[in-house]
Amino acid sequence: MKEGNSKIMKAIINVKIYDYETYFENGFCIYGKEIIEVGSMEKFPKFDGEIIDGKGKILLPGLINFHTHIYSTLVRGAAIPFSPKSFKDILEQLWWKFDSKLDNTATFHSAMVYGLESLKSGVTSLIDHHASGIDIIGSLDALKSAIVDKLGMRGIFCFETSDRFNVDECIEENLAGLKYDAFDAKGMFGLHASMSLSEETLDKVSRVLAGAPIHVHVAESIEDEFDSLEKYNSRVVNRYLKFGMLNKDSILAHCVHIDEDEAKFINQNKAVIALNPTSNMNNAVGAFNIDLFRKNNIQILIGNDGLGTNIAKEWTYFFFAGKAGIKDAAGIGFDELLKYINDSYEYFGRRMGIKIGKIKNGYVADFVLIPYINPTNMDKTNAFGHVFFGLFENFRPSCVIVKGKTLIENYKSIFNEETLYKNAQIASQAVWERLGDA
Repeated sequence: MKEGNSKIMKAIINVKIYDYETYFENGFCIYGKEIIEVGSMEKFPKFDGEIIDGKGKILLPGLINFHTHIYSTLVRGAAIPFSPKSFKDILEQLWWKFDSKLDNTATFHSAMVYGLESLKSGVTSLIDHHASGIDIIGSLDALKSAIVDKLGMRGIFCFETSDRFNVDECIEENLAGLKYDAFDAKGMFGLHASMSLSEETLDKVSRVLAGAPIHVHVAESIEDEFDSLEKYNSRVVNRYLKFGMLNKDSILAHCVHIDEDEAKFINQNKAVIALNPTSNMNNAVGAFNIDLFRKNNIQILIGNDGLGTNIAKEWTYFFFAGKAGIKDAAGIGFDELLKYINDSYEYFGRRMGIKIGKIKNGYVADFVLIPYINPTNMDKTNAFGHVFFGLFENFRPSCVIVKGKTLIENYKSIFNEETLYKNAQIASQAVWERLGDA
C-alpha cells in the first residue's frame, strides 16, 4: 500500500473492529483524517478509494501514554555509577545527573527514536514530562518538532520546573508550551516534585498559571511526603492546593503514598492520577492503593514514566498490581478496567479538542491493525478478554494509522530508520561525553 494523500478516503475491510465498546466480527471502516463510516461488511458501500484488506486482523484505537519522559531513550547503555539506597539516590545518581547534560539536539533525537518506538508499540499519542539542564528554552519545540511535526503523532508537552534549574526559564518554557493550540499539540505546566520545589518557586508559578492544568510527580516515594512534612508541615497535595495549583485536568503522576485527605482534594478539584506500575516496581517505591482511588472517584490514566514504550503492557500490570496492592484476588474487574480505558480517551480528547478513542463516525482516524486469530469464540460479550489476554502482553501492530496517514505498514515505518537511529547515537555520544566531564 502506497502512502496516500490525507484528503483521499481509504477503507479497511474484512476486519474485526473493537473500540472497547462496540464490536464488529467482520466490518469495514472508511476514513480520511477522521472516520467517515463504520459498519458490517454486508453494508459496505460502493467505494473507489484505496482499500486495505484487514482479514485475520483486528482494528483498535491507538493507545495513549499519559506520563512519560522521552529523554530517557538516550540513557540506554550509559555507564553511570549507580548504587542507590533510596529513591532520592536514584534521582541524584542517575536521572538528575543525566538530564542536566541534555541540550535541544539531544532532546530532538531522543524524541525521534522514542516516538518511532512508541508507534511500533501502537501508541499514537503521548503526554511528556521533560527536563534538560543545558537547554530549557526551546526544548518543548524540539519535542513537538519530532513527535508531532516529523513523526505525525499527537502530544501534550511540559517542562518539569524544579529548583535544580533556572526557575524563570522553566516558567517561560512552560508558558510557551501552553500557547500550542492545534488538534495534535498542546501544553501543560510542568513541575518536577514537591521535594525539588521551594515555596518561592510555587509562588512564582501560581502567579502566572492562570488556571492551566499542572503535570507533576506526586508522592511517588514516601520520601516526597516526608520531605514536605518536614520542611513545610504539609502533605504534598496540600502544598499545591495552598497555592491554587490543583486545577481541573491536572495530572498527578504516581500518587503511591497519598492519604485519604489528599485523595479527596484530588477528586474535589477534578484533577487526575497517572499511574506508572512498571516504574514503581522498578524503583521499589511501593504499590498504589486502587481502593483509595475508587473510594474517592478519581480518574485513572496510565503512563510508563519513560520505561519503554509498551502502554498495553502497562494496562496489564495495572490490572495485576491493583490486585496485589489491595491483596484481593477479585481485584479490578473488566468492567472497571474498561471504564478507566474509555475515560482516559475522553480525558485526552477533552484536552486536545478532538473526538478520540472510538472507531465511530466523526472520531479521529488514529488506530492500529493487529493480526489476531481467536482460538476460542469471540463476540461483543468477550472481545475485551481476547484483547487483554491475547494482545496486550505482546502488543505489536502490523499497521499504525494517525490522522488518517499510515505511519507503520507491515511492521515497518515510513521513516528512514537507519538515519534516525544514527542521529540519535551521535547525539547520545555527545551527552555521554558531557557526563564523563561532570
